[in-house]
Amino acid sequence: MPPLGWYALVIVIAAVVTALFVIPVRRTALKVGYVALPDERKVHQRVTPYGGGAAMLIGACVAMAAAALMHPLHPVFAGSSEPLGVVLAAAAIFVVGLVDDRREMSAPAKVAGQVLAASILYFLGVTMYQFKVPLAGYLVLTPGVTPLVTAFWVVALTNATNLIDGLDGLAAGVVAIGGGALAIYGLRLMDLGLLPASNIGPLVACIACGICLGFLPFNYHPARIFMGDAGALLLGLLMSASTMVIGGRTPPASGVTFFFFAPLLIPFFILGVPLLDMAFAFIRRTVSGSGFSVADKNHIHHRLMRLGHGHARSVLILWAWTALLSGFVLFPLFWPTVNAIIPFGALALLILLYTVLHPMGWRTQPLAEPELEQLANSAEARQSSPRPQFGSDASAE
Repeated sequence: MPPLGWYALVIVIAAVVTALFVIPVRRTALKVGYVALPDERKVHQRVTPYGGGAAMLIGACVAMAAAALMHPLHPVFAGSSEPLGVVLAAAAIFVVGLVDDRREMSAPAKVAGQVLAASILYFLGVTMYQFKVPLAGYLVLTPGVTPLVTAFWVVALTNATNLIDGLDGLAAGVVAIGGGALAIYGLRLMDLGLLPASNIGPLVACIACGICLGFLPFNYHPARIFMGDAGALLLGLLMSASTMVIGGRTPPASGVTFFFFAPLLIPFFILGVPLLDMAFAFIRRTVSGSGFSVADKNHIHHRLMRLGHGHARSVLILWAWTALLSGFVLFPLFWPTVNAIIPFGALALLILLYTVLHPMGWRTQPLAEPELEQLANSAEARQSSPRPQFGSDASAE
């Protein structure tokens, strides 16, 4: 079996193990009261158990252990502390999310937990070495800067993944698509001789993709179980680790694909939907004077629903955007002749995304009295409606 086949086997193992553990962790969550309760800031309207994060962590650990036993993947593990770093950091960030699901941690405490996980990655070698700044040159990170960059990267991607976890299956689907695209990208670089076979990035991306695929059948609308912050932060940690060791270790190259000029642009395309949502949330809350940790219902998925798209359709639309943006990364790898149009096409996509998903603008003024009355009437009508209830991840904001 070629190396690509072994990586595919890792995805299958991660998916199967995650799916097998979803039912028992769901039952345990219901018994101990580890559940998401509906409230005014969440979309779901029924009590739904957490526990998906635990199933995904087990799936990730089992997949990593299985990969260590596969001879073709031996270079990833030989004399390296990075696999242990990924597992320990994943466990640490899972505990942070678990506590937040139960007790609503303060924003500084949650960030401290994310920095702790980033520190584990850094001290065990899972970090970037250098990156290319477009039009500015190639920067090699010094020992004093690397920990700060690692912490920033982990905090950014974990929060972006957590913010997008607002509808059934949304975060899991986005990371499944993004993780799969990132794995293909990394394996293609290995095939071209631009990334060593010992790079752990493609393996971590495969694991992230696999655990999401195993969890999705139980989390798609209407969800029977939520991943919670424990699962969302875990997915963000895995994606941050894989993007750092792929994008931050790709050597300088001339041509072949536009992204070789700036490999760390990769996650801004593959994870474009959650990163844009986080950027919009930061600007929106800064302009309104509220703190970044203050929840609202103005995320991209909320705006899609207000535009008239239903729950499931909004999720499918954002999955499609993720797949399209990921295509911008993969297509030039196999057909280099399209390099010249990539920057312009990407800019067009960003403008279209902003135009379609941001038609209402950010509210900085209080709602007028007629608007308040209209919102109150619509809320009352929804509460009295006999239509079936629908759920969403409890981290929905």
